[in-house]
Amino acid sequence: MDTPNQRLLKIGKTSIGLIGFDPAMGHCLDNDLDPNKAVDFIFKAVTKHNYVPANATTRYKEAILKEYNRRLSGDDVSRDTLEIRVFGSGCVTCDKLASQIFDTLGKLNLMADIEKIFDMDEIWRHGVLSTPALMINGKILCQGKMPTLAEIEGWLEKAKDAQP
Repeated sequence: MDTPNQRLLKIGKTSIGLIGFDPAMGHCLDNDLDPNKAVDFIFKAVTKHNYVPANATTRYKEAILKEYNRRLSGDDVSRDTLEIRVFGSGCVTCDKLASQIFDTLGKLNLMADIEKIFDMDEIWRHGVLSTPALMINGKILCQGKMPTLAEIEGWLEKAKDAQP
């Protein structure tokens, strides 16, 4: 059974994995929808596959609007945000790698656009041959092994220092 792709979106202070976000976002961008209509469309698509607490609706919609406007402006990733991709099958090791990245980002007080990619075709398109794998700002830093916390911290520090 294929695991659907999920996009991590920062909702308040928490990064939430949302299934169905990317296809809905793509539809809105392709059809150049008005931001308010896009937010409603994306929110409706996301709630089909994800639990959204009733008291968090406003925060979800604000985060979706922010992401939609960012993409409309042509910014792939903001200048102070790292782009991180974790590739894997959804196994314990891949989840542990993602968890360690979250912890290290918090420790270093860094922001990142993080995506966990489970689809094998998508993994191969990125040039990854074995999982778990980690890509930061378009560069594959490890694959087929679990990096140490020191390695992860070093890679994130180096990537942060290389930001424009």
